[in-house]
Amino acid sequence: MRETIFISHATPEQSDFAIWLASRLSSLGYDIWIDKNALLGGEKFWEKIDHVIRNNAAKFILVYSKNICVNQNPGCLKDGISKEYSLAESISKQSSLKDFIILLNIDNSTYNLFIGADRLIQIPFYDNWAEGLRQLLKKLDKDNTPKIVNNKASEFADWFENKYITKGGVVAGKRELYFSTFWPISALPKIFYMYQFESEANARSIYNEEFTYPVGKISNILSSFSSEFLRQLQDERREPMAELKGRFEIEVSKVLTGFESTDFPSHWDCTNHLKALLSRVFHLLMKKRGMFWYELANKKQAYYFTPANLHGNKVTFEYVFGTKKQNKKKTLIGKYLSLGKWHYAVSCRPEFTPFLAFSLKSHLIFTESGFAAWQDKDKMHTHRRKKGKRFFNKEWRDMYLAFLNGIKDKEGEIKIPLNSDFILKMEPTPMCFWSDFGYYEPKSKDRQDVLNQYEEEMEEEEGELISGQ
Repeated sequence: MRETIFISHATPEQSDFAIWLASRLSSLGYDIWIDKNALLGGEKFWEKIDHVIRNNAAKFILVYSKNICVNQNPGCLKDGISKEYSLAESISKQSSLKDFIILLNIDNSTYNLFIGADRLIQIPFYDNWAEGLRQLLKKLDKDNTPKIVNNKASEFADWFENKYITKGGVVAGKRELYFSTFWPISALPKIFYMYQFESEANARSIYNEEFTYPVGKISNILSSFSSEFLRQLQDERREPMAELKGRFEIEVSKVLTGFESTDFPSHWDCTNHLKALLSRVFHLLMKKRGMFWYELANKKQAYYFTPANLHGNKVTFEYVFGTKKQNKKKTLIGKYLSLGKWHYAVSCRPEFTPFLAFSLKSHLIFTESGFAAWQDKDKMHTHRRKKGKRFFNKEWRDMYLAFLNGIKDKEGEIKIPLNSDFILKMEPTPMCFWSDFGYYEPKSKDRQDVLNQYEEEMEEEEGELISGQ
């Protein structure tokens, strides 16, 4: 019976993604087969591969990127990939298996890397692995791809549990403090204002002006906590604001709790504009501190320190609720191979539920000299995952806490005026929660890293290439 999902991938370039994918599918009950021997640097067992594809595979998944081609040149598949794909293609035709082959595009490669690739189902994973997985699961469910009753029956699940992941897990009765990604906003002004203009061009020209207080923008509407910013602009221009179409005064509390309206602006409109305004507030906080920023694939900005605004590349901070009350230093900028520097960065999304807060997400950004980010997004993506594997829970937590403490001004505060009567003040700590469950994190730096040998080889190759330029 065909109930196995066969994962074909190029090693070592795609091994991280393949292990991630296989672990997710296995945990969801699918029987996964992946060449674990190749992951560990051994030879492929072609007889076993042939048997699984020929007799057991319900789906043949090819991790699709330029790395499946010799020297990354389209039209010439690597030998191992070519053998597996050719057999899968012949079995698909021989047994009339519909949508047997599925390609997972992880680097936005062209859809015709080899003959026939453009006729196959391709699921995009290059922007967001989680979204790609969601689409893949939807396809597997639609095709009634079987699941196994007991995950222990999965050969990969057993290997992953015993050879790859750390042992220990969650421990009951170990009281621990957890730091959330919510950076709480304690209070806002009671009112915010929406100014509607005749066109987006009108709003954009005004938005580009310098204002005393934060101003948000969506389409032809500007938003502000201040009722004075248009008056300020009009005084500077010394001309009437003829392009202004409408002005709306909105109670912040009603936006947070919800209200019904069939007229503009609806609750949905107000929510979006208030979030846009808060995003601008966060941006100006970062700009005020001298941060650089990098645009992510989702169009959000990731903000990072540079050597110019972070003395010694480190931040001193103190754990909230700490028993010893000792200061700790954490590096937020460091040397990365021979390629430049890595920077810890943060992106922001305003949230109204379950808390009024800035929801923060951690990132790694790379620069050549400590300032401008790499322009090659594929290169950035590859090294972000490679460097990120070296960081575990404690490292990410400490960099997160150090970043928030590093935003403080010379007076030791994080503040920004929102209007003439209100100054937003932020605490340098996120929202925290106590739990009666804990986790003993292994101390070994080599944990969860069966691919170290490949990373070391890649680093040596990069060093050789750089030194030869």
